[in-house]
Amino acid sequence: MSNFVFLIDANKTPMNPIHPSHARKLLLCNKAAVFRQYPFTLIMNRVVENIVTYPITLKIDPGSKTTGIALVNNRYEVIWGMELVHRGSSIKDSLETRKAVRRSRRTRHTRYRQARILNRKRLKGWLAPSLKHRVLTTNTWVKRLCKYVPVAAIVQELVRFDLQQLESPEISGIEYQQGELQGYEVREYLLNKWDRQCAYCDACNVSLQVEHIVPKAKGGTNRISNLCLACAKCNLKKGTQDIEKFLAKKPELLKKILGQAKRPLKDATAVNSTRWELFSTLKQIGLPVATGSGGLTKFNRNRLNLPSFHLYLRLTTECLWQMLGA
Repeated sequence: MSNFVFLIDANKTPMNPIHPSHARKLLLCNKAAVFRQYPFTLIMNRVVENIVTYPITLKIDPGSKTTGIALVNNRYEVIWGMELVHRGSSIKDSLETRKAVRRSRRTRHTRYRQARILNRKRLKGWLAPSLKHRVLTTNTWVKRLCKYVPVAAIVQELVRFDLQQLESPEISGIEYQQGELQGYEVREYLLNKWDRQCAYCDACNVSLQVEHIVPKAKGGTNRISNLCLACAKCNLKKGTQDIEKFLAKKPELLKKILGQAKRPLKDATAVNSTRWELFSTLKQIGLPVATGSGGLTKFNRNRLNLPSFHLYLRLTTECLWQMLGA
């Protein structure tokens, strides 16, 4: 699959995206010219009357380090995709460096400026700069795409993991916790938390099973902090043993597993912190905004027997020119 090329007429009205081969013909016939290099956009040399477009859905998969954006046509085909890399960690590092420099100045009395901690007030809904950057950058790209593509609706993965509901399954009124979808939400969370490998032998690319760290036979619960992933061999070998007994000869591994079990998923926490801010920001664009969850996506994909794949396209300007034969 290749990215389609965006097309606008002389009045900069969005038209249906076209295949690279069609774009190459327009360029060779001098019917269009390059308007932007990324996203690669052509502009017609005339005004097109009565433009007929098919509805295109813009789908967003927000992440802590990267955000996936895809355009889907009315036949549910992905015609364009991108991966937006966030600068959250670099922003945090820059702020920490500035903080250290100012503290050093106050300590050396080189340039004293009284600390302003007591007279500062954070507004309601305040986000750290590293988190706010994710929202603003994603919103900028959504607006940019809407200028060159006839987008009819936006779909955002509002939440990948609801940490509170996963940690406290006794909360009432949540349908998916008692339904068929529960296993997908829990498993997706565990796959990310345990890096998609066995907690006991670090085996990867094998079938993994959800395992209770403290066995249910010994009073263990279904709380997410008591669950990990294990290959079939390790799960069978551990059985209903206490983890301290099972890993008696591996104290370092025991300490690592117990520590990681209580560690929250940092990336999921960052996404959950910005999900509603991004949702409200997208609604201001004026297009219908629908939402879903990562577990729901996987549940529907398995239910419909659709292939599992992730779109990671990093098309450079040179690659686009090669496709267009320019």
